[in-house]
Amino acid sequence: MAGGKETPRQKMIGMMYLVLTALLALNVSKSVLDAFVAIEENIQRGNIIQVDRGNISKRDLSTEMAGVLDDESGKAKKLKIKGLLEIISKIDKEAGSMIKFIDSIKLHILEKSGENIKAVKDKDKKTIIWKSYNPNDPLLPTRMNLDAVQAKDQFDVPMHEIIGADIKNLEKDKIGLKLWKRYNNFRNFITGAAGSYSDGGKQYLVKVKDINNFKNNAELSKGIKSMLFAAGNNMNKEDEIALTSIYEELTKQELNDHHEQVNVHWISKTFDHSPLVAAVASLSSLQNEILVARVKAINLLKSKVTTGQYSFNKIKELVSGPGVASAGETIELKVTMAAYDSDNNPTVSSNSGSVVVAEGIGTITAKAPQGGEMNFNGTVSIKDKTGTEKPMPWSWKVKVVEQAGAMEMPEFNILYKGYNNKIIGVGSGVVSYTLNGKSATMVGGRPQFIINPSALGSTTLTLMGTTKDGQSVKLASNTYDVKLMPRPSVKSKSISKSSGAKILVELLGSPINIGFTVLGGEVLVGDGFPFRGDFAPAAAVKSMKSGKSVGVIVQVKNNLTGEVYNVDGSLKVN
Repeated sequence: MAGGKETPRQKMIGMMYLVLTALLALNVSKSVLDAFVAIEENIQRGNIIQVDRGNISKRDLSTEMAGVLDDESGKAKKLKIKGLLEIISKIDKEAGSMIKFIDSIKLHILEKSGENIKAVKDKDKKTIIWKSYNPNDPLLPTRMNLDAVQAKDQFDVPMHEIIGADIKNLEKDKIGLKLWKRYNNFRNFITGAAGSYSDGGKQYLVKVKDINNFKNNAELSKGIKSMLFAAGNNMNKEDEIALTSIYEELTKQELNDHHEQVNVHWISKTFDHSPLVAAVASLSSLQNEILVARVKAINLLKSKVTTGQYSFNKIKELVSGPGVASAGETIELKVTMAAYDSDNNPTVSSNSGSVVVAEGIGTITAKAPQGGEMNFNGTVSIKDKTGTEKPMPWSWKVKVVEQAGAMEMPEFNILYKGYNNKIIGVGSGVVSYTLNGKSATMVGGRPQFIINPSALGSTTLTLMGTTKDGQSVKLASNTYDVKLMPRPSVKSKSISKSSGAKILVELLGSPINIGFTVLGGEVLVGDGFPFRGDFAPAAAVKSMKSGKSVGVIVQVKNNLTGEVYNVDGSLKVN
């Protein structure tokens, strides 16, 4: 670099560059390099998990197609699944091609750095390549062991081979520019493929383009939405969130400020003087993003067809409430959602009125008499995947201007074992209430009951009322599932490299008021860093870079029931 026929000034510049290179190498400590090795190992494990997740969803679709009946609706469903599987096959082909291409870059910079990539020996600490790329399993990246890399701090080769000599000028014949173009092309392809399919006689089509320059995430999201709804696109509005997520998570800001330089390309910023192990980890991270996008795309397509004994692929809002109210009376509506199969409507019968079935719901229309009581009954059934229908009897009593009632659960849709579930009964034409023989406490002018089931399974609650003349009237009766109480989540979001973190857990977003005791846990770094009690020590993350996230598993005890179980979470290192 400083020899040959160069001028004295050129020789001096070359020598200064050598000194700078040496100083940079000295600044990369062993702990930092080891951290990149650990990050790479976690990414590789994550890649294996993502491949399995996508394959499981794909197998579910294949299994579903194999079990579909050969009747008229079954043939249509089978044709629909076949079309979705063909789209997934194209996605897998493109994803596999990207995985292989990025693998080739990793192997190239390792070989150029003098590392032995010819030897292949699984789980050998001295061998870099544990499992070579297998064309028969094209989505799995090459399994590497970066701990065996000798030149971990080599940064000349990755920069030269990926960027070139100047970060301001990404050379056209270098790998980096090819990687950038192929990565963006994959993003555009998978977003368009996941949103373009046939469903229910409708053909959906999504075309996308590059959005690589934006001020912030809000502007990016706005640009994606404008693109998805652009003229020429016929996107299923139900897919907007999923497609936005896929595109957004595969998008990089093309030009950035870097080391007091403006408009530096993302490739240059990422691989500028990047140590060899860091460059490999960055490339593996791109593979992980590709595999995560694949899972999201497959699951989006899978959602168009249902799996299991019964099929549900659509949801619909349901609103119920009183049809009659007195002046000054509080009106309360119940709003929920119901799942149904758009390809397989239920069969509904009724002894009164007319029946119309649409969107998974049977609507019965009948005129009420001048007074008295109407007793509706009939059956409801739906074909399972063997074509069998099991009619289930139903009945409904309507009292016209007579005693009527209903029950509501403002906090739960189910009953929890060992917990004081609150049940509020609502009725009219009565002066007092009981629920399964228990008296009520009036809260806000409405009777409230406490139900604490002692066993799992189901229980029937019957609301009774007493009229002014002392008669006992059955107002409502419903059967509820009794289940275990939900598990808590880790509330803590960060851990300090200097002071650690107190681990807090609670039932996030739940009205249930229960305390939990943290017994101990493990910070998921390296081979794991266990701790006792509710405090994760700073030593667990001392070698990690601020801003990174680390997983944590804690053992907690339910202070009400005494149950002990594990919950996991994520902490940001600061």
